[in-house]
Amino acid sequence: MPATVPALPEDSFRRVLCVVAHPDDMEYGLSAAVARWTAQGIEVGYLLLTRGEAGMPNPPEETARLRVAEQRTACEIVGVEDLTVLEHPDGVLVYGLDLRRDICREIRRFKPDMVLGYGHDVETPMGFDHADHRVVALATIDALRDAANRWVFPEQIGELEPHDVRWLAFPGLPGYPNVTHGVEVTGEPLRRGVASLEAHAAYLAALPGHPAPAEFIPEFTALSGKAMGVDHAVLFRVVDLQAVPELAGPDMDYH
Repeated sequence: MPATVPALPEDSFRRVLCVVAHPDDMEYGLSAAVARWTAQGIEVGYLLLTRGEAGMPNPPEETARLRVAEQRTACEIVGVEDLTVLEHPDGVLVYGLDLRRDICREIRRFKPDMVLGYGHDVETPMGFDHADHRVVALATIDALRDAANRWVFPEQIGELEPHDVRWLAFPGLPGYPNVTHGVEVTGEPLRRGVASLEAHAAYLAALPGHPAPAEFIPEFTALSGKAMGVDHAVLFRVVDLQAVPELAGPDMDYH
């Protein structure tokens, strides 16, 4: 990919809500961008749909307590003060109204300008994506529309008000044709991003052969950096949800 990916215009958002399934999901590179944002005064919140209790051989309740504690430490490292962890079952998330309702509630409460979620592709350059990730991705996309409509989950209205999100962002990878923007994370943001994954020490120790964060995260961000012409970056596909859709041209074949 030529070094033509533009920088994400960070003056266009002041609050970002990150919606993921498990503790550690944000720490595989994305948290370096979060560290940059919080250092600039952008408020970032994390919503975790599960406690990650199925991710280790320990008893589930013990694993959940351990992984949530590690997530809190990871948040502190990158400047995230707003962490919400729900108790949907890890590993067997099912798309439906329960997930949409909970994500909608958090959007209405936190009132982000941008929501950062997963892509919803089944197969990615990194392999087949986790089922929980795909479910959360679709539920998040739909919850964005839900949050803006007072007649969807109206029981929340009064305590909370409808909220329109401007931007939806998905993680991008070098070579992905739909990458639209990048965030430079050279220096301190990258250091903090690596440290945030290292905070999940017990979880990583339970994964045989897992590479050291200080080795593979800088390699990954260096590849992404080439797309921006910088040393290290995190790439995104960013969608303006308030943009007027382009209409089909007169030569469009509708059949």
